[in-house]
Amino acid sequence: MNQFSALKNTLIAFFLLLSALYALPNIFGSDLSVQISANGDAVLTQADLDKVKQSLNTQTISYKSVELTGRRILARFSDNKSQLSAKEVLKQDLGRNYVTALNLAPSIPAWLADVGGKAMSLGLDLRGGVHFLLEVDMQAVINMSLNKSYNELRTLLRQDRLYKRVDIKDDNLAVLFKTDDAKTQGLKLIQSELTDLVILDVPSDNPLQVAIGISESAQSEAKSNALKQNITTLRNRVNELGVAEPIIQQQGLERIVVQLPGVQDTARAKEILGAVATLEFRLVDEKNDPQTAIQSGKTPIGSKLYYFRDGRPLLLKTRVIATGENITGAASGVDSENATPMVNITLDSAGGRAMLDTTKKYIHHRMAVVFIENKVETVLENDKLVKKRSTTQDIINAATIQGTFSSRFQITGIDSAREARNLALLLRAGSLSAPIEIIEERTIGPSLGADNIAKGVMSVVIGFILVLVFMAVRYRVFGMVANIALTLNLVMIVAVLSLLQATLTLPGIAGIVLTVGMAVDANVLIFERIKEELGSNSNIQKAIAAGYDKAVLTIADANITTLIASLVLFSFGTGPIKGFAITLSIGIVTSMFTAIIVSRAIINKIYGGKKLEEISI
Repeated sequence: MNQFSALKNTLIAFFLLLSALYALPNIFGSDLSVQISANGDAVLTQADLDKVKQSLNTQTISYKSVELTGRRILARFSDNKSQLSAKEVLKQDLGRNYVTALNLAPSIPAWLADVGGKAMSLGLDLRGGVHFLLEVDMQAVINMSLNKSYNELRTLLRQDRLYKRVDIKDDNLAVLFKTDDAKTQGLKLIQSELTDLVILDVPSDNPLQVAIGISESAQSEAKSNALKQNITTLRNRVNELGVAEPIIQQQGLERIVVQLPGVQDTARAKEILGAVATLEFRLVDEKNDPQTAIQSGKTPIGSKLYYFRDGRPLLLKTRVIATGENITGAASGVDSENATPMVNITLDSAGGRAMLDTTKKYIHHRMAVVFIENKVETVLENDKLVKKRSTTQDIINAATIQGTFSSRFQITGIDSAREARNLALLLRAGSLSAPIEIIEERTIGPSLGADNIAKGVMSVVIGFILVLVFMAVRYRVFGMVANIALTLNLVMIVAVLSLLQATLTLPGIAGIVLTVGMAVDANVLIFERIKEELGSNSNIQKAIAAGYDKAVLTIADANITTLIASLVLFSFGTGPIKGFAITLSIGIVTSMFTAIIVSRAIINKIYGGKKLEEISI
């Protein structure tokens, strides 16, 4: 009695050895490294690897190793000074087609890496970096949809001259038709051609006026598309910043979480992530005087009044030659003639054709570059939080067209080299489809991350040791067996987290501490049941078997209910709560395995198949 078959013992030993193997990478630590990856879908080759080595050797920067792994090149260094120097050198030598980022690379032996061994991924609170919670301005998305529908509606009804006026009122469109027949014909056209619009039953004093709104499905689709496009743009901007292993993910229907490990310059990250900027190229109105327009309060037809950043006014044509959407490339630099900052611009084919046609026709005229930025912020007005939206439109420069050009040219008149770099980055990464507001911001320093790790590990160790001492004193040999099972349980948790590459955070460590208590609780139930059976049964072997068999259902019930709760937390919780739920769920499954099966296998080896007079429990 109380003996497992050889096959069952072999399987238990196999799973335990496998767990030890995949938990092993976490003891080797990490190397300071620089990670190089290609922009877009480009694949790095041996030639890129040789180029990286040549750059480091030329500048006599010592390194531990440089290797091509998957879609990236990883250069490892012994000290922080070499790592920082290497990043600057490689960023300059490789150019903007590569993303160069600081990283921490696990120093796992090659043989262990070959069998899939990976260290656990550490969260921002343990590793250090910046956390942002961004909220997309969905009202701006609705406003853009309204403006788009406004233009489509006017174009559709203008063909047969059916309307007198179209206005935007309270997130809807108000159309005033000329006659009843025009109203009937117009509504049929809208229903057949503009399927995203719906006719609203809104009372009006004028029977010829109809309220038209955007359908719920069209609004939901517009919001979803804006959120997805913003996530894509933010990823491009983070790549330009050179951050290794960033986390950018949707949270709810209107928010985006951005976590940037290793980034400590919060101001720089905020400046780049939150900017909703684009450019417009317009011709200058040479025939009219801006001061006259200001004094009269009327701008000439076909022109609009803009200002330079120093306050100087200028009249520009309303027709836009090209916008930021036409820009495919942008790089900052210095103008060789007057040593001032500039940005080299490359346009797509459509923008290049428009620019070529304009410069041919309007040579020796002036063309202005307008920088447009949309912002949204929450302010307190009359004891209520109100979102304030603002748009700035500044003229960067207005230069005379000296010759024809199309897809490639330069923008000058920029105030500083930093502004030129930021502008080039924003134009390369693309503009956000809707303004975003940073509603939460946290910075975790590397020293604080290390302190968090030390305290987290200390909490696990102290809790673990106290449990070991209690079990050894209270249950003697059986208690020592429970301690072995508890140790193996921790090894299995680490192995599963490493295999899944689940991110370990401080709440995750809390989940592990809770698991330690729950794991030993199962053994306490079993051992107390064995004691009860010994009191009513003189056969020790039967008492041991009955203790395990009868306690299993109770243990299963308690763990399954906890597992259900942790799955609910994972389903509906956010980042930290998910981290806690993941480690707790993994711990519940592994603790049941070690407490019920592994501990019994050890007890069977010690007491199984023997005629016993007494046992140490």
